[in-house]
Amino acid sequence: MIGLLLSLTAQAPLPAARPCTAAEVQALTAADTTPYRLTCRAELKGGRATRPILIQGAEASGAGIDCGGGSLGRPGFPVTTREPTVAVWSRAEGAGFSRPRDVYLRNCTLHGAVRVWGMGAGGSMSDLLASSRTADHTAATQGAAPTRIALDRISFMATGSIPLYVGPGVTALSLADSRFSGRSVSVAVYLDAESRENSLIRNVFDIRTGREQVAVDGSASNRISGNRFNLRGRGGIFLYRNCGEDGVIRHQTPSDNIIVDNVFTGANWLRPQTVVVGAREGRRNYCAADRGYPFGSSADDGDRAERNLVERNRIER
Repeated sequence: MIGLLLSLTAQAPLPAARPCTAAEVQALTAADTTPYRLTCRAELKGGRATRPILIQGAEASGAGIDCGGGSLGRPGFPVTTREPTVAVWSRAEGAGFSRPRDVYLRNCTLHGAVRVWGMGAGGSMSDLLASSRTADHTAATQGAAPTRIALDRISFMATGSIPLYVGPGVTALSLADSRFSGRSVSVAVYLDAESRENSLIRNVFDIRTGREQVAVDGSASNRISGNRFNLRGRGGIFLYRNCGEDGVIRHQTPSDNIIVDNVFTGANWLRPQTVVVGAREGRRNYCAADRGYPFGSSADDGDRAERNLVERNRIER
């Protein structure tokens, strides 16, 4: 189903695949605190854009920013889930969603956080909650979410909030040759429920986190390889299904993921916890919040993490 969706969307034109005008670049880099809606391809040539950036809806498909070594966001400024540094969001339209695709960020220092989100974008969870009560929730969520988002050579300077949140249903996001530093009260990268076929390749995680560094929550068929993690005694990559949180039923299991050739330093001596497959198994007090339906985490609180390939990962002391 996902392959068919991606094939169909690949044939449609990209309305934002054009160079930004000088006026648009000037507006993007203006000293303004209101979000800038990006619908073109900007080259900052080493400059900086401090205002929040919103890449939303199908009209933003093909948009991107090449910082040329420049920066996005305000150094040290705490961002929120509702107003991150860069938001790549879908928008509800009638009975469906307008989603952006083929978006890129590259060669940037990014202060704060990136949020890629479909259903539930901006904090309203009602559409996601209602969809989770239907049997075809996984396909519906993936069809509503942004797809083919490329993050390349990004230096994430985290300021408390999760620096990269890959929301429900997001498919084919790639993060490559990037680096995480600063601090997060939670994790560095979150792959949320029903997301699929995303990749984390050749990245460096040198960030202080409150939890594990990568959370794979009901996300499937992802590839996490060639990364280097400085754990500072915390966990590395955790695979689980967060049953019942906010009442949303998790349908997909954290299965068919490929986690290979990663290096971990700073692991806990007694419990290294570099890659943990099945990290929760229902051990949360809100698991009962999604009861009453014959599918997903409503019927079974277990993680059901299956067919995951975990090989050639190593700990360096």
